[in-house]
This record gives sequence, C-alpha cells and structure tokens, in this order.
Amino acid sequence: MSPNPEKLPDGLVQAAQKTSSATLAAGALKKKRAPTLYAIIAIKLLKGLLFVGLAVMAYTLSDNDLPAEYRHLLHFLRVNPERKFFADLALQIGQLTEANVLWAAAGTLVYSLFSLVEGTGLLFRVSWACWLAIGESAFFIPIEVYELVHRANRERFPWVVFGILVINVVIVWYLLQNRHRLFRHHHPHHHDAR
Repeated sequence: MSPNPEKLPDGLVQAAQKTSSATLAAGALKKKRAPTLYAIIAIKLLKGLLFVGLAVMAYTLSDNDLPAEYRHLLHFLRVNPERKFFADLALQIGQLTEANVLWAAAGTLVYSLFSLVEGTGLLFRVSWACWLAIGESAFFIPIEVYELVHRANRERFPWVVFGILVINVVIVWYLLQNRHRLFRHHHPHHHDAR
C-alpha cells in the first residue's frame, strides 16, 4: 500500500522534493562533460605518440650515416643548408655517435611512456594521474620562462616556447582548480567527510 502524496504532511513533501532535486543535480553533475580535461588528455596522448615515433626513428637511424641522412633531408625539403642554423645543426649531428643516439632514443621512449600513462590515467580519471600531470607541467614552466627570457633578448620572439608555456600554465591551473570535481568519484570517503 503506497501512501497518497496528497495526504502527506507538508514538511515530508518538501523534504522529498529537496531530495529529488539534489538527486537530479548530482546526476547532472555526474553527466557533465569536461572538454578542457579531454583536450588535456588529447595533448598528453598525442605527445606520447609523437615521442614514441621519435624514439623509433632515432633507433632506426642510429647506425646510419647521420650527416648524409641530414643532407638528404635538407635537399628533400629544399632548404638552404648554408644558412647558419642548418650549418650549426649539421656540425652537431656530425658529432653524434651511435651510442649517443641509442641513449637519446631510450630516454625519448621512457618519456613517451610517461606521457601515455599520464594521458590514460586522466582518461580513466585516476587521481594520481591528475597529480602526475600537474607535476610534469609545472616542472617545465620555469624552464620555459628561462628560455623565453633568454631567447627573446637575442632573437625574435619565440612564439613556440610561449605557446607551450601557456599550455602548461593552463593545464596546471585547470587541474588544480578542478581536481576534486573531476576525480571525486574515486574518493567517496573524501566527499562524505565534508
């Protein structure tokens, strides 16, 4: 036998309405999308895949004649190899050994796996991945500021470094501001303690 809502006391009806409203609000919050988080996940996963590709490329080129490969690349891209930047880069490439390239490939692969794990963790909204993303992005901010200050004085404004700095600042700020909302369902005891 179910109670007739018209015969319930007003306080009980209001409490039921508040509970119903709170349930609807919680459902709306749970279903709310986080497009900025998805953009951060995409950045992390794409960066990881890019560095995996670089690591594989460095590994496959490690036993090749790198100066000849570099000249071939410049010729393919129709770039003037006598420009100062490309000439300086050719000198640096000429000094690389196979062991150095293999170490660089291994380091790049480790870093790429770090980014892929971080992006996957954020995708599943695991709280440690949030802290990992905050820590990694915050780590590079002082380096980028240093590069921005030093390169801006000698050359034209380094827009790429500035863009990466802005992205890292946004990632750190967004994840710090929204970590409880985005990762709340993994810590139910934290929500109940409030």
